[in-house]
Amino acid sequence: MASSSAVNSAIERLANLQLNELSTSSSPNLQKNLSILSPHQIEVGKMLLELGQVHLFEDWPDPGTDDDLKKALLDQVAVLNSSYPGGLASYIKTAKELLADSKAGRNPFDGFTPSVPSGEVLTFGDDSFIQYEETGVKEVQNAAFVLVAGGLGERLGYNGIKVALPMETTTGTCFLEHYIESILSLSEASCKHAEGEVRRDVPLVIMTSDDTHERTLQLLESNNYFGMKPTQVKLLKQEKVACLADNDARLALDPDNKYRIQTKPHGHGDVHALLYSSGLLNEWKDAGLRWVFFFQDTNGLLFKAFPAALGVSASKEYHVNSLAVPRKAKEAIGGITKLTHTDGREMVINVEYNQLDPLLRATGHPDGDVNCETGYSPYPGNINQLILELGPYIDELSKTGGSIKEFINPKYKDSTKTEFKSSTRLECMMQDYPKTLPPSARVGFTVTETWLAYAPVKNNAEDAAKVPKGNPYHSATSGEMAIYRANSMILKEAGVKVDDPVTQVFNGQEVDVWARIVWKPKWAVTFADVKSKVRGDNSVSQKSTLVVKGRNIFIEDLSLDGALIVDSVDDAEVTVGGSVCNNGWTLESIDKDSTALPEEVRIRGFKMNKVEQLEQFYGEPGKFSLKS
Repeated sequence: MASSSAVNSAIERLANLQLNELSTSSSPNLQKNLSILSPHQIEVGKMLLELGQVHLFEDWPDPGTDDDLKKALLDQVAVLNSSYPGGLASYIKTAKELLADSKAGRNPFDGFTPSVPSGEVLTFGDDSFIQYEETGVKEVQNAAFVLVAGGLGERLGYNGIKVALPMETTTGTCFLEHYIESILSLSEASCKHAEGEVRRDVPLVIMTSDDTHERTLQLLESNNYFGMKPTQVKLLKQEKVACLADNDARLALDPDNKYRIQTKPHGHGDVHALLYSSGLLNEWKDAGLRWVFFFQDTNGLLFKAFPAALGVSASKEYHVNSLAVPRKAKEAIGGITKLTHTDGREMVINVEYNQLDPLLRATGHPDGDVNCETGYSPYPGNINQLILELGPYIDELSKTGGSIKEFINPKYKDSTKTEFKSSTRLECMMQDYPKTLPPSARVGFTVTETWLAYAPVKNNAEDAAKVPKGNPYHSATSGEMAIYRANSMILKEAGVKVDDPVTQVFNGQEVDVWARIVWKPKWAVTFADVKSKVRGDNSVSQKSTLVVKGRNIFIEDLSLDGALIVDSVDDAEVTVGGSVCNNGWTLESIDKDSTALPEEVRIRGFKMNKVEQLEQFYGEPGKFSLKS
């Protein structure tokens, strides 16, 4: 074993060698600190100089002062370099090109002509919908699920991770619990169709960030993974990227720490590179999987539309299928659009609403984005839920390494576009994956009604209250009301008489309040499930709360005017009917600024007062009847 003095001598010789490679004029402050740095840290410093980042060392004092902080800066840069495909050299090169385009005002869609792409428009509950839903359920055993969950709930006024936020307050089920229970129930339903096949444990990947990783893991572990096997769930953590201080793509130092690069999220497009580098995609392919479903963290309705959309993918053999909803012209939601370039290139992608209208006007559509005879824009609204066919997906990522076309959105101080108001960075979006696909790729969309598929929770109460009347709030308040509405509408389609909603105002938002109807995914995960478990003449009043948790609970000739909660073990079969009338549960408006209530209540603007209910649990196998 070499002596420590020999090792130190070798390090010193290497440092001197690299010292000679560094120009004294380029960074004297770095040069005089070489003796405190490891060979690897010196290499990182040399790389930064080659990339024009000499400013990072301008305020470095002599050795003996802040030495650990200097090393920490270079170690941070090493992580930023290794976590980005192609390293910082590629990042800075791309940034300079995009910043030059931004300063020059170049249109990223120059040369492209938009047109309406082909896709499938579904009507909930009709024969076609039910057929697609059945086909989709059969395919679930061949699917992997990817949840993009790198964000905190701070924008909502909630300090936890968004997937831990209760989806609705009737049961308190959080988003992650609902997602996992939905996947498990779909998997079980799929197994019933896969006669003679070995049941797979359907995989779930969760993309986390530094902000959410540990708390997501803790949420899973403290709840026994909500019924999934720990081996089914993989957490992939995305890294942040370096911020940029100016048009020359100089790395921005943290305003509060001159020894740290300021970083920000790169965007959910990182999920593709993470999946590619993890090796999971090839594992899934070897296991016989065919589909990958990408979804985001706070849309409580998405699994109501997913089975039918997967059925469309399988039937149409789509390589890429974007779940979409009807979109009003100029509505603030991206539109799925086919773009054809003058050089013959074609792609079907999401075009942001503020780009779609001017693009249409510039290409022979003087009125821009307008509604057609349906009352909606012909360009359906993108909701960032994607179904990709695994084989073509792997083929494409083998070419790109998972890199997604990036964009940059600097905020300039003035019209000269020479200085930024604050630092910027490169970003990428998951839904931009199709931008690099060849024309032979089969890219389509599946449109379902908005009430069935899309109710994201992303705006805080103050911002939601400022939304123009008639536009969606996308708040915790509206997200919860959308769940009650969807469940009421589904029961109505199944033949249940459900009273119309009443209008109430919570946190400054006028919302329709339907009966508070909630069921666990194991009771029904498709419309066919609901139809099979609702019989006879049933009615639910607007003031009612209905919670169904057990698997084999059948609603038959029930008249509900109050609160009813029914649960059972899997081997119990329960028929619920008769007249149930009590004072029920009421919604009481609350002050969103009241610190006496938890955040998850305040951001909704109401609390649930559980005045009176009929609640029954059947804990033994057998057949039972609950009739009043």
